[in-house]
Amino acid sequence: MNKLSATLVCLVFVCVSFGQSATMKGQLLDSFNQQRMPNAAVALLHAKDSVMYAFERTDAGGNFNFKQVNPGKYVLLITAPNYADYADTFMLAENANLDLKTIPLLLKARLLEDVVVRQTVAAIKIKGDTTEFKADSFQVRANASVEELLKKLPGIKVDKDGKISVFGETVERVLVDGEEFFGNDPTLVTQNLRADMVDKVQVYDKKSDQATFTGIEDGERSKTINLKLKEDKKRGYFGKLNIGRGTDGFYDMQAMFNLFRNKERLSVFGISSTTGTMGLNWQDEGKFGQAEELNYNEEEGYFTGSDNWDGLWAGYYDNRGLPDTKTAGVHYDTKWDGDKQKLNGNYKMQDLTIVGQSTQNTQYLLPDSSYYNNSVQSFSNQALRHNVNGAYDWQVDSSSSFKVTALGTWEHKETTEDNSSNSLAMDKSLVNQNNRRTTNEGDARVFNSDMIWRKKYRKTGRSLSAAFSQKYRSNEGEGYLRSNTSFYNISGTLDSTQFIDQLKVNRSERLTLDGNVTYSEPLSATSFLIANYGVVVDNNDALRSSYNKINDKYELLDSTYSSNYRFNIFTHKGGLSYKYVKNKIRVSIGGNIGVTSFRQNDLYRNNIRTRDFINWFPKASLNYTIGKTGAFVARYEGRTQQPNINDIQPLQANDNPLFITMGNPDLKPSFNNRIELNYRSYQALKQRFLYTGMYLSSTNNAISWKNTIDEAGKTFRQAVNLNGNWNTSFRAMYGFKLKKLNLDLRPGFNVSYGRTVNYVNGLLGKNNNTAGNIDLSIGRSSEKVEFYVYGSLSYTHSKSSLQLQQRTNYWTSYIEPGISWKLPWRLVLATDMNISLRQKLTPDEPDNNVVLWKASIEKKFMKSEALSLKVSVNDILNQNNGFNRSANNNMISQSTYTTIRRYGQLSVIWNFNKMGGVTK
Repeated sequence: MNKLSATLVCLVFVCVSFGQSATMKGQLLDSFNQQRMPNAAVALLHAKDSVMYAFERTDAGGNFNFKQVNPGKYVLLITAPNYADYADTFMLAENANLDLKTIPLLLKARLLEDVVVRQTVAAIKIKGDTTEFKADSFQVRANASVEELLKKLPGIKVDKDGKISVFGETVERVLVDGEEFFGNDPTLVTQNLRADMVDKVQVYDKKSDQATFTGIEDGERSKTINLKLKEDKKRGYFGKLNIGRGTDGFYDMQAMFNLFRNKERLSVFGISSTTGTMGLNWQDEGKFGQAEELNYNEEEGYFTGSDNWDGLWAGYYDNRGLPDTKTAGVHYDTKWDGDKQKLNGNYKMQDLTIVGQSTQNTQYLLPDSSYYNNSVQSFSNQALRHNVNGAYDWQVDSSSSFKVTALGTWEHKETTEDNSSNSLAMDKSLVNQNNRRTTNEGDARVFNSDMIWRKKYRKTGRSLSAAFSQKYRSNEGEGYLRSNTSFYNISGTLDSTQFIDQLKVNRSERLTLDGNVTYSEPLSATSFLIANYGVVVDNNDALRSSYNKINDKYELLDSTYSSNYRFNIFTHKGGLSYKYVKNKIRVSIGGNIGVTSFRQNDLYRNNIRTRDFINWFPKASLNYTIGKTGAFVARYEGRTQQPNINDIQPLQANDNPLFITMGNPDLKPSFNNRIELNYRSYQALKQRFLYTGMYLSSTNNAISWKNTIDEAGKTFRQAVNLNGNWNTSFRAMYGFKLKKLNLDLRPGFNVSYGRTVNYVNGLLGKNNNTAGNIDLSIGRSSEKVEFYVYGSLSYTHSKSSLQLQQRTNYWTSYIEPGISWKLPWRLVLATDMNISLRQKLTPDEPDNNVVLWKASIEKKFMKSEALSLKVSVNDILNQNNGFNRSANNNMISQSTYTTIRRYGQLSVIWNFNKMGGVTK
């Protein structure tokens, strides 16, 4: 009996022990040659006394597998001849199945070299969609800005205006610790935040709030950079003061103060400048002006056009003219209640004035001839704007959250333009002459709000969310058109004249309401089904009135150039999608169907028209992670663009009496297909990165133009739906380091080919456009000298079926060398050039080559070099000329414009900082 009892006890003990055992497995890889490592020694030691618990050697595939390991704390020790030992500590719980996946081993011969290059192994990591850079692994000067750091990172480019692109894609957001900073103004963040405050730079495609919460893709993504701050840089204050005074009335004054305290951040800034320093990013330009031509509603899968209310200046500075700007702003964000509640608010204002002149020379290709238009403009534009925006995010409990955002904008604009032009026939005989002045003054008001409630259920993957958004914009403005046009007959003698003196009154309102409900249900641990339903209401009203002068008063309505129109769009939409997620692969496929109703009410003509459309919105994506250093992504999206009220309103607009635009109430929605394929990888030890991407796009019922040019040189343009628009492009970037020369090289190229179609004098024109670009950047950075050269060579080819013998081909090259040299006595000498070489289209065309040369010398003071005195000269050779050239559809156009040229400046710069108890 005792023996039986003892036997049973032993059996129970063995069973329990077996049931509580764990496993540990992994695979060894030569990190340099990327080869598997057989016959390496792998030992498992007790952590408390280093006594060996288990031992084995890797198989032919470099794999090891410890089975039936008792729970506890262990040290994994791996050794192989000529390789550095690998050791790591693990805690194994009961029944744990620990898969260490790939473990890289370093050759001893390369180990010292890897330390010298500032721990390159950890410098860059690819985690799924995210590329992460360790900031301290990239050398920058003392007190450098984040913008200077970004220029050092592989695949990231920052242009002269501060716009950021990653592998050729524009960065739309720059976050700080995952939160928006100054309402997502990238230039304010990158130019004022210090590089030494940043721990990691993360680059990824940011998902929508809803997709982030549920883990279910909805297709909405924006290229984003997140700056993760060092822990000791999250408490204290820092800032920058820059006072610069230059010759010829130029000046540049900037101040910024930031206070970080635990969960709170407060920032204020001010800018007063005539050198082009704006302080507002391209996103805000869209919000304040009309830089954005399309608004994309991802959930519904369609675009809606913007309603540019004055048809003239967009309200921002694009290097055309001489600017005078005053900008200020305040940012505050905080967290409380255990980070469950977050508040983020911003206020910004800007007073911007731009004056200048421009010229434009355009050749129009007709089916049987060509004609030319030459014009000279002088302009004076002013905009005053205020913007307030904020967000409140509440994590109600572990399974639900609520978020609301709001934005309000008020803007006042005044514009004046004087224009003188002439049109010439193919034999250069005079066809017409025009002199006109247009003035506009108006106000715009914007209020947008978004709310979203999200609920996760106990079952993983099951969720419910409800979202509502509201967008409102109103515009009120009036101005005057005074125009005098002379028309000439074939013999060159005056045939007739036309004089216009009109008051233009514009009123418009737009209100969009959008509600959407999304439900996700897990089908298994790796697959999910997502259903959604929503309603969109988009109401547009536009009153455009033109009054002729009678009895010295503008009281006679000109019905030809006036319209009062109401355009309402109502959409029901719903859809299903399927998502599969397992290990290294993520697949999503699905789509929506929408029923859209147009109600068009011409209030002047008392004419109501209704139309209905059924639209499909398919989408699919594949994301495959290749090892730890690469990823392949494939995406397809189908999108619908609804016509905007300017395209559809039956109004003849004569702001330019020689170029009349007309709306088309028969327009249909257009549908765009887009396919994207890309691959990226990074080899840390070899310091190499590769990015390739292919993009294909085609549009059915594209909103294009029907142009009719009469013998007097007047153009009548109307929006029409056409098929045949498509485009494809391919781009690649490669980066590597020549270690012996300490040179970073980044060659790249891109090529695109596409077709646009339009009507010219009743004939369908097919316009084929080809563009190619190769570029190379070379950089070298040491403690005292930073040197770089960037060069690009571009080729453009354009051909129209209307005149096959007329082809436009030209080359453009761009070279940008620069050097910064740290001299004794805390002096820094810096100089750079922007060399633009442009091929002439005709022998008599003026030389448009430009060498823009800048130089500065800076003296640093204080132990931390936080204070400096800087003397700089912009455009030393005084050659800067604004220039733009384009070839598309049936026209070739070149323009020149006033821009900032030579001036000298003396600046005092103070970077102050007290973070983590250290004052600088």
